[in-house]
Amino acid sequence: MTPAQTVEWRDGAPHSPRFNDIYHSCAGGLAQARLVFMQGCGLPQAWARQPQWRVLETGFGLGLNFLATWQAWKDDPQRPALLHFASIEAHPVEATDLLRSAQDQPELAALAQELSLQWRDLGPGCHRMSFEGGRVLLTLCVGDVQPMLRELVFYADSVFLDGFSPTLNPDMWDEHTIKAVSRLCRRGTRVATWTVARDIRDRLTQCGFALQMVAGLPPKRDRLEGEFNPAWEPKVRTGAIPLALRAGHCVVIGSGLAGAAVAASLARRGWRVDVLDAGSEPAAGASGLPAGLVVPHISLDDAVLSRLSRAGVSMTWQQVHRLLREGQDFALSGVRERRLDDGAPDLWHPVAGWIKPAQLVKALLAQPGVTWRGDMQVQSLRRQDETWQALDAQGRLLAQAPRLVVCAGFGSQALLPHALALQALRGQLSWAWRGAGDDDAFPDTPVNGNGNFIPQVPTDSGMAWYLGSSFERDSTDTRSRDSDHISNYAKLQTLLPGTAQALAPTFEQNQLQSFTAVRCTAPDRLPVVGPLDENQLPGLWLSTAMGARGLTLALLCGELLAAQWHGEPWPVERKLAAALAPQRHSLKRKPSV
Repeated sequence: MTPAQTVEWRDGAPHSPRFNDIYHSCAGGLAQARLVFMQGCGLPQAWARQPQWRVLETGFGLGLNFLATWQAWKDDPQRPALLHFASIEAHPVEATDLLRSAQDQPELAALAQELSLQWRDLGPGCHRMSFEGGRVLLTLCVGDVQPMLRELVFYADSVFLDGFSPTLNPDMWDEHTIKAVSRLCRRGTRVATWTVARDIRDRLTQCGFALQMVAGLPPKRDRLEGEFNPAWEPKVRTGAIPLALRAGHCVVIGSGLAGAAVAASLARRGWRVDVLDAGSEPAAGASGLPAGLVVPHISLDDAVLSRLSRAGVSMTWQQVHRLLREGQDFALSGVRERRLDDGAPDLWHPVAGWIKPAQLVKALLAQPGVTWRGDMQVQSLRRQDETWQALDAQGRLLAQAPRLVVCAGFGSQALLPHALALQALRGQLSWAWRGAGDDDAFPDTPVNGNGNFIPQVPTDSGMAWYLGSSFERDSTDTRSRDSDHISNYAKLQTLLPGTAQALAPTFEQNQLQSFTAVRCTAPDRLPVVGPLDENQLPGLWLSTAMGARGLTLALLCGELLAAQWHGEPWPVERKLAAALAPQRHSLKRKPSV
């Protein structure tokens, strides 16, 4: 967790003791945002009727530039369908300071309140915050400006060069920072800043920006605005940012959490998505779990999975609050994690709880633009005339589109047998109805550690508890087994001895029900997200292998895939996305379809 930046309020104006500089004057913050940055980048006129607009900011500070841009978007009838705002901040402030900074701006106060509700757990790395039903997206990159610019992957339409004075915070303005900014610009990207220092102008000019000095906001006489228009043709580098696709037609195979998340993310960007599934209803496989936990993964070394799970947990709760019924489909109850292996104290995760995955899947598939088709037994894929075709066992065409995403869990292995190395992971959940005498023996909130226990989930037939689940590798048998109930109970005896004692008669008399399904993992236990091979198999992508963390990771992976298609800021750092790519070392096989 990054310590919050201390803000001192002197005569109503916010100051940073760290940099001995002012964030903005007590009267000029919003005026500066509108004149210097928005007007300097030609906004809002420049974004009129665009499918999306992408802003890069080098210093978030107290967020007034973001709030002013968001407000302008709300007020503009010709606004772009999607507004991306990617901003870097090495020292985030407290949420209370965000609110105080906006309190004298009535039109921003409500927006600042919304921002403050998602302003939490801001450790190093990228944090995605979603507003306006997912149409305004803030990607806050916590860290020093130069390394964070290297982790961003998108082309900006507008650049707000902001930060404390170049004399007090020189790294924000040096040649390496300006070069890194220029790599995220397309020809015609507008840039604006309040500083007119000669060395800053020279660096911007050397990096390909055509500039002009114009009237500034008093007491400053001048400000800078311009555009990226180098006299040379920028080199195409290895790993260069792909150009944004136009929304079109796509086929998604699989309607579990992974497939539904991809379909919803693409549909929000204007795609027409056909979702095919072998089941007779959505979430017919592992995503049909009656209830599952959404909780971050914690590791001492803050490994890739830990960083991904933090981003995924945040994104999942953002969408769940928008799509589902609290108390019926989910509960943000908090989760207690018992550290049984290392003897460490229990951890309390406040932003965690249970969700009914099938309800989330159905809500995602209900987004405009998504068509779900069940009983579709896809047996093979074929590329013909720049179109991907999904075929049944008799070779009959089920669906076709220029782009196809495989999200079929362990079934992805059969569709791409020479390209993937996935492993089946069978799991069985034990559950029963909650009894009248269970209150004293049951915990108030879910508990995880060695297995997990969810003490109460409402169903149409009453209140239920859930315990699980078993893990059996390389098994696709979905029949219920008494031995798995016994194994789950043994875990409960370690996790919650008092609860296990109270439930002993239920297990002894076998008054249990079960849910059994097959999940899917990659050898390194990370999801697989990205193109299979854009050179040999263009348009064929994957989002699969979520393991037992589909609720935590599927929505994040769907947004990552959609961002990669559209040249948008990715919701995770470049290095984290690379850890999920199908081309990573542990998955390398020669692609063949």
